[in-house]
Amino acid sequence: MTIKTKLIKRPAMTFWDQLYFPSVFRGVMITGGHFWRNLFFHIMHQLGLFKAIRAAVTIMYPEEKRDLASRLRTRHRLTKRADGSPRCVACMMCETVCPAKCIYIIAEEHPDPNIEKRPAKFDIDLGKCVYCGFCVEACPEDAIRMDTKILDIAALSREAMKLDMEELLNPNPDYARILDKKR
Repeated sequence: MTIKTKLIKRPAMTFWDQLYFPSVFRGVMITGGHFWRNLFFHIMHQLGLFKAIRAAVTIMYPEEKRDLASRLRTRHRLTKRADGSPRCVACMMCETVCPAKCIYIIAEEHPDPNIEKRPAKFDIDLGKCVYCGFCVEACPEDAIRMDTKILDIAALSREAMKLDMEELLNPNPDYARILDKKR
């Protein structure tokens, strides 16, 4: 089987393209346009006019939060069964598929004979996690999800970035502050 390749020649740059002046000028014009528009609307807002039109496109986080997409991958959580125990059966699929190797599971026997194993320890190191979502896709029991809508995942220490099974079963947006107080 022969693969045919087609060579495409890059068009030669004209004199104006080589100067880059038109592109720089266009960028300054766009930035200046935003500046003068926002300045005008901010002044009008101070005078009580045009309140329905926002002046800036900037969202003033954390006072103002934007809507998140339903498919956005946020902080992890473990789902529970009806009895409150973790749904995870410690199959190690999420640990195996994780490209960052940030999931650590230690399995033990489950007291229920219908379920083979359960995690004795389930840790995720958010400092290493790349939020690829492979762990969610690989889980055959739908035990791990990334739908907590928690975006603030900063901490003061590396240890605070590690989530244990208790924190994964009960996601809390203030977990970093709680952990830092414990240590």
